[in-house]
Amino acid sequence: MSHRWLIVAALFAVYVIWGSTYVAMAIGVQHFPPFLLGALRYCVAGAALLCFLRWRGTPWPSPGEWRTGMIIGFLLLTVGNGAVLSALTTVSSGLAALMVASSSLFAALFARAFGDTVSPREWLGIAIGFGGVALLASGGELRSDVAGTLLLVLASASWAFGSMLGKKLAQPASVWMASATQLVCGGLGMAVASVVRGEAWPAQVPVAGWLAWGYLTVFGAIVAFSAYVFLLKNTRPALATSTAYVNPVIAVALGMLLLGEAVTGQEWLAMAVVLVGVALVTTGGRRQAT
Repeated sequence: MSHRWLIVAALFAVYVIWGSTYVAMAIGVQHFPPFLLGALRYCVAGAALLCFLRWRGTPWPSPGEWRTGMIIGFLLLTVGNGAVLSALTTVSSGLAALMVASSSLFAALFARAFGDTVSPREWLGIAIGFGGVALLASGGELRSDVAGTLLLVLASASWAFGSMLGKKLAQPASVWMASATQLVCGGLGMAVASVVRGEAWPAQVPVAGWLAWGYLTVFGAIVAFSAYVFLLKNTRPALATSTAYVNPVIAVALGMLLLGEAVTGQEWLAMAVVLVGVALVTTGGRRQAT
């Protein structure tokens, strides 16, 4: 498969699969405490991927690369995804995806701080996309509260900062190994947070809970997260983080179909605006600072 088609396949994974994981997470936190769910998801996914890669002969990460895995795993998964999981106990899956879209705006700001430049076309796309998200969030039908909304802002900022920082730190040459280190470290961070929060193993987990965990582990963690790591290493940050604009469309549609979340005409219009924004971001040229 050519490099261009690998990028297309990776974008499909982060756009569609990650968009659907918001519904799976909303189901999962009904049956597992949030950080316990994340710990089980990422530790299992990371360990399985790490064992498979070592079996295939992929070199073991250096101490410096493990250090990067701890830093990026903590920012993206322990804080970023952990805050989303916590918010989903009081916030609808659609609104969670909408609020996380602000990570693209944070990413642009952090990119400038790290010495990169953002093209005017990308700034326009970010502004339009974020405007569409704001229109979506003001629709009035999606369940939310102040604490949950603040957690989602924290998740967005942490995810964006970790994404930009990861491009500057030493990582394994193999995208899959880089993903494995971050999954393992982020999952261990979630396990620590789960213990500190006093989360207990649920008395009973129905089939729906285990199916949600399985989907999040295989497709959300191993497939889509690895695709995201690949995009961060091989494309512009604005393109890699543009997933935050498409995920709300997928999440809102699935939330409506599977969870009965109401969607207004204003929200459908806003999602069209979001797609205009992502089109501008994905076609905007970007220069790296020298």
